[in-house]
Parts: sequence; C-alpha cells; structure tokens
Amino acid sequence: MNSWILVRGLLRETRHWGDFPARLQAALPGNRVIAIDLPGNGEHYRLRSPLRVAEMVQFCRAQLALHGEPGPFNLLALSLGGMVACDWARSHPAEIHRCVLINTSMRPFSPFYRRLRPRNYPPLLLHGLRADTGREFEQLLLRLTSSRADPAVLPHWLAWRTQYPVSRANALRQLLAAARFSAPRHKLPQPLLVLAGSADRLVDHRCSLALARHWHSTLALHPWAGHDLPLDDGEWVIEQICHWLAHSVAENADRQS
Repeated sequence: MNSWILVRGLLRETRHWGDFPARLQAALPGNRVIAIDLPGNGEHYRLRSPLRVAEMVQFCRAQLALHGEPGPFNLLALSLGGMVACDWARSHPAEIHRCVLINTSMRPFSPFYRRLRPRNYPPLLLHGLRADTGREFEQLLLRLTSSRADPAVLPHWLAWRTQYPVSRANALRQLLAAARFSAPRHKLPQPLLVLAGSADRLVDHRCSLALARHWHSTLALHPWAGHDLPLDDGEWVIEQICHWLAHSVAENADRQS
C-alpha cells in the first residue's frame, strides 16, 4: 500500500485540509492518505517550532515511525510544507517516492519580494502583534489564501485556533525557518509535480514556475485559485495528481516494452 503524507504550511494544521484528504483517498484506492502537523501547529501546538526546516523533517519522520507507518512515502505539501518535502526528499531520498508541491517558494530560485508579497507585510505584522484579533486575523488569512474566500470556513478556523492556538513565538520561528531555507540547485531524484494558483495573493505564483523550470518538473497552473489550492479547487488538484500518476505509469510501461 502506498502512503500519501500531507503537510501544510505556516500557522495551519491538518484540519485546514477540510475534506480534501478524504476526497484524495477516494480518488486513489489502495493508497493511504495521512495528514500530519508540524511542531508548533495543530495537536503539537505546545511544542516549539524549529528554526530549521531540517528539524521539521526529522520531526515528521519520527512521528510516522512512532505510528508504524512504513515508507517510502509520497509527499503532498503546501507552502512551508513544500520546503519540508523538498528537504526530506533531498536528505532521505530512499524514503520518498514522489512529491507534489503546491504554491511553495524557495531560495535560490525566487527573490524575497515574490516569496511573500511586500504589500502583505503591514497587515500581517499589524494583526500578528495585536492582542485579541483572532477573528480579524483569520479573516485576513482567508482573504490572502483563498480566491473563493468562503466565509463558511471561518467558524471552523476560529474554533481550531481556540483549541490549538499557535503562539506568536512559534509563528515567528516558522517564518524565520522558511526565510532561511534554501533548496538544492540540482533536481531532486524523485518525480515532482508543481501546482500553483495564478491568483495567489500571498506568494507570487511565479515562484512555482521558477522552481519547476529549474528542476525540469511537471507544472500545472490553476487559472483562478489562490494560495490554498485544495480549499479553492480540491477537485482540480486531485485531477492533476491522477493525470500525472497515469502519465508516469504509461511512461514506465513504454520504457519496459
């Protein structure tokens, strides 16, 4: 049985995937879909977020080993999670079968002003430093990460924030880890699919284009979705993955014939 490991980004947890894991599971029968939280987020909110992406990788590996999940794994990762997936695939190549990276950005392929759009600095800092702004901050995140901006998700986001609050210190540590991370210039050894939303308000979608170009990877660009592609159009994400997998199977069959 193949396992798909889902990893989210800054300040988000497994529940922010919504029903996407179940839909991916239904589309990939015979596979196992597992969403995990990074330290400092979700059920691990009491832990200190590492300042290095490599330590996040070690945490994920330890969590899967603790629960007896065998590799190799397929990684599907969003934003900061994409950096975790990249470092995992680079540092432990035998553990990773393939990667799907969604709206991620990395040095040295993109400048800082594309990795986090400068117009977002003031509102993120303003809300991040103020107290008692939970609803306003979640509304801001929804506007920045979703083109649909469906207000129906807000009550859930607020409830999860109350149950598993991400501390300001951990938010800052995650930002620093993302800013410090640098991807290898050489192509990863695993098959790689890069997905991006052309209407991403948080991260310039050209970061994904640059990544795919440098690594000669398969790329698919959504015409209207934002940063949180699985929230905006999860079916499109699943369709791209299934098409990519089918194409990979066909290519392998051609090589063996």
